[in-house]
Amino acid sequence: MVAAHLAEDLMLRYKRRSIQVIKGDTVKIMRGGYRGRVGKVRKVDVKKQRIEVEGITITKVDGKSVPYPVHASNVMITKLNLTDPWRRRKLEEKLSEEEKKVVEKEAEEQIKEMEEEAMKAEAAEEEEEKEEEVIEEKAEEEIEESKEEMGKEEETEAKEEHIEKKVEKKEMQKNAKE
Repeated sequence: MVAAHLAEDLMLRYKRRSIQVIKGDTVKIMRGGYRGRVGKVRKVDVKKQRIEVEGITITKVDGKSVPYPVHASNVMITKLNLTDPWRRRKLEEKLSEEEKKVVEKEAEEQIKEMEEEAMKAEAAEEEEEKEEEVIEEKAEEEIEESKEEMGKEEETEAKEEHIEKKVEKKEMQKNAKE
């Protein structure tokens, strides 16, 4: 139901003028204030026929940055997400056998790229966890050193400060990810 025009090279390759937009497609905005911007589709709202594109946001009065919904008719698909089997079947309906094989190869490449990105993300998360463990160990060592110098009252204050620092660091990491 939520369809957009294809770029000229995709039109010639797939012998179609438009196709449904799905999450993962790369689109170029053709109308409105964000004209000319390119990004991946993050979300498709079928009821409102709007899509959310990565990097396209508006700032609300309270200062929050929220995704800007763009109508599907105002974008042009520049790169297709071929990881969806339904999408591949729809594309292959009007194509010859040779062209179908090309589509399948492209889909396999995209699936491999997605797997590699997932592996990189996992590795990054593991590194972050290791860094957190090292920081915790250092903080515990500092607390133990300060125990010798401080009394019991000061020890509880140090623990509270350590917990507060830990919470602040996690909040900063969450904000950085967003």
